[in-house]
Parts: sequence; structure tokens; C-alpha cells
Amino acid sequence: MCGILAVLGCSDDSRAKRVRVLELSRRLKHRGPDWSGLHQHGDCFLAHQRLAIVDPASGDQPLFNEDKSVIVTVNGEIYNHEELRKQLPNHNFRTGSDCDVIAHLYEEHGEDFVDMLDGIFSFVLLDTRDNSFIVARDAIGVTSLYIGWGLDGSVWISSEMKGLNDDCEHFECFPPGHLYSSKERGFRRWYNPPWFSEAIPSAPYDPLVLRHAFEQAVIKRLMTDVPFGVLLSGGLDSSLVASITSRYLANTKAAEQWGSKLHSFCVGLEGSPDLKAAKEVADYLGTVHHEFTFTVQDGIDAIEDVIYHIETYDVTTIRASTPMFLMSRKIKSLGVKWVISGEGSDEIFGGYLYFHKAPNKEEFHRETCRKIKALHQYDCLRANKSTFAWGLEARVPFLDKAFINAAMSIDPEWKMIKRDEGRIEKWILRRAFDDEEHPYLPKHILYRQKEQFSDGVGYSWIDGLKAHAAKHVLNITFFYYNSMMGFAIVMKFLLLIVGSCQFFHR
Repeated sequence: MCGILAVLGCSDDSRAKRVRVLELSRRLKHRGPDWSGLHQHGDCFLAHQRLAIVDPASGDQPLFNEDKSVIVTVNGEIYNHEELRKQLPNHNFRTGSDCDVIAHLYEEHGEDFVDMLDGIFSFVLLDTRDNSFIVARDAIGVTSLYIGWGLDGSVWISSEMKGLNDDCEHFECFPPGHLYSSKERGFRRWYNPPWFSEAIPSAPYDPLVLRHAFEQAVIKRLMTDVPFGVLLSGGLDSSLVASITSRYLANTKAAEQWGSKLHSFCVGLEGSPDLKAAKEVADYLGTVHHEFTFTVQDGIDAIEDVIYHIETYDVTTIRASTPMFLMSRKIKSLGVKWVISGEGSDEIFGGYLYFHKAPNKEEFHRETCRKIKALHQYDCLRANKSTFAWGLEARVPFLDKAFINAAMSIDPEWKMIKRDEGRIEKWILRRAFDDEEHPYLPKHILYRQKEQFSDGVGYSWIDGLKAHAAKHVLNITFFYYNSMMGFAIVMKFLLLIVGSCQFFHR
């Protein structure tokens, strides 16, 4: 994936405007350190900062159709691009990039092709034949995207807010699963799965169907021409991802290119629960394991940079993003360009401990729907921006479209937590991979209770932040720190002090 910036229909097509667009695009260079590109067509500018993963040699952007009448700048990974190319026999592709299919699909299907894309993406497509454009974002919002409007009526698009805030009268988050059309001058939802209406599903639970769907979600994400690894906390979700990936590498041609050994990465304070559990899983799977430790002070010192990159003051997001931010820098230093991670499982299966209190299956299902719809504001934002701060991409198989549809079609009665029946949180996922003959994981890992990421890296991480806030945030020590609301207020004040002056740009 990469960073994109587009200015569409501005009143200034001068050289000075081009220089300004280049300047703003450079604010996204951390997302794409491998190459940059800018194409101007009249009063429209499409810029790109590239992280080269598929076809590093020739996949530079913006991309074009055969006669260059359609121009595209994309941040994403299109996992079914080879199948889509076969459906376009009359088209000539300029590159081997997975994103090269987008312009040609538009030529064949107009604006209605977006749902054909299996992957994660944000893109801007300009049709120079009538100067129209469309903008789209992936189903769940795994890729980050923002839209703004200039005083001259221009539309601005950027992967991060820092590309928009100085030049737009107003800007906002581009909604996931939506398309913006200049012809309609507005948004429309392209992603409309059955679960989105929150109607209660009734499909029976089949462990093998769920297992197969998740294995396919992981395997399709192993599309790469560069080195990669897996984030491994030792919890259920990341351990399953690591197990499936390790099996695949050991039994396919991918092993010939990268070796049969999978590299795994974990971060935590010295002696933290995650470091211990991850090491056990890594030993079981035989991965080449890398442990990164940090101190509370390391985390506190990084908070200003974390705010700058993740662009939020949400306390929980910042708390969890900081270890991931620190780990991503270490991973990138090893020459790894992308990792596969376990975000999204708790939202789909009701993995958070408060789901124990669900009064019935209807409320359980509606809460999972609500959580999935909000992921782009929290876990997706964290996974995307804290890794891309160092030019590292995170892929998330639990948020695969086909897998979500399979998991969300199951009667939620099966997801309900029933301790008296031995059904803990995410029981249906655990049961799907509980294979006695060819075990994916040790039993105690498969049935390990949920740890919040920012707790698993070390419980003193939260305590250290509270203590720092109490010491340095003026006279706010009267807040009751055992209250998360009080902690949130204190942290917001702290973060405002250390970060607000440089929140969007430096």
C-alpha cells in the first residue's frame, strides 16, 4: 500500500499549484518511501507515494489505461487481480501491479466495478474524456482516507489528514464502503452485505466452513514480491494467523522464494504476558522469532510522534498504537516491508469480555455489527497508521470480505458466551481450529483468554501513563485515575499539550 493525494477541479493549474501539491504529498512520504509520482491534467492533480510490494520494478503510479485517458492513484492491495486480468482479455496492461486492473475495469463496467475488487484499497480515478472522477474506499476502512473541499469548489483526497488541513475549508473521514462520484456530486454505498442491515442471521455453524474461509483469507494475503512477517502476540487471533501462514509457506513454492521459515515479531515491556506467550507459539510453529522490548519511558517519549502519525486523541487508540509504532520501526529496520496481523476478530466474534453480559443473541449480533462498522475509527486506524509511520504495511485477514460474510451469517446463538457449557468468548473460532489429528496450536493457546493489546504488552504501561499524566498535566491530579473516564480526560489534556501544535504537520 501507499499514500495518495489528489486535488480535483481546482481553480489554479499553475506551476505554483503543482509545487504546492508536491509539498503536501511529501507529508505522506513515510507511507511510501520507495517512489513518488505526480500527474497533472488541467486543473486536476493526482499524486502518489509508493511502498513497492507487488511488481516493485514497474508498478509506479499514477497508473493509466492504454491511451492514458483514465488515470488512477491507488493505496491498496487487490488480491484477486490475476483473476480480474483474465476477465479483461482485450486490454493491455502496462505493469504487473495488482492495482493496474482498476482503470481497465472502469473502462468495461463504469462506476459499478468496485465490488468486483477483492482487497483493501482507497483510490482516485480521473476520466479525462469528460473530466469526471470517482473516489472509493474499501469495505471496512482498512486503508485510511479523507476528503476535503477547497474554497474554490475543488475536491481534495488524501490518505492522511495532514495532506488536507492547510488547504481545505472543510475535511472529514471518507466513509468506508462508499464511492464518491463527481457526476452525482455525492456519496453512495457500494458495500451492502446481508449483515449490514443487522437482521439476525440463521445459518447453522459449520466449523470446517469457518476454518476454510479463514485459511483462504490468510493465504490470499500472502501475495508478495518482497520479504514479510507476522505480528505475534501469543493470543488466539495472531497465533492462528501465524499457524496458517507457516503451514502455507512450508507446503508451497513461496518457501522456495522466502524460505520455509516464517519470521514472527512481538513487542512488550520486559517480562510482559505477550512476550512469554508469543515465544511459546513461535517455538511450537518453528518461526524465526524476534522479540522487541521497550520501557514505559520509551513509550512516553514516542507519544508526540504517535499522535502526529495516527491523527487521533482517542486514548485507547493511542495507548495501543504506541507499542505497535515502536515495533514497526524495528521490523522495518530488518528489511521487512509488510506484516500480517490479527485485527478484527473480537468485533466479528464478540471477543471482548463485556460480551459476557449480552442478554440475548439479537443484542449480541447487533453489537458485533456496530463494532465492525466502527473499526475504521479505531483498530484499523491504529494498524494502518502506526505501521505506515515507518513504511510498513499491515494486512488483516479477519477483515476479508468473504470471511466476514461467512462469519456474520452464522446464527449468533453459537457466538454467545456460555461458561456452563464450556463456551468462552470466540468459542466458534477456537472450535473451528481445534484439530486433534493435525493441531494448529497447543490447546492452552487455542483457548487462552483475551488480553487487550495494550495490557498484554505489559500492565505497567497503563500505570506508567497515568503516573506521567499526574505529574506533568498542570493541576489535574484530582481526577480519579481508576476511572477510565478520568484517565481519558487527563490523557487528552496531556496529549493536547505535547501534540496539538504539531498534530497535522511539522
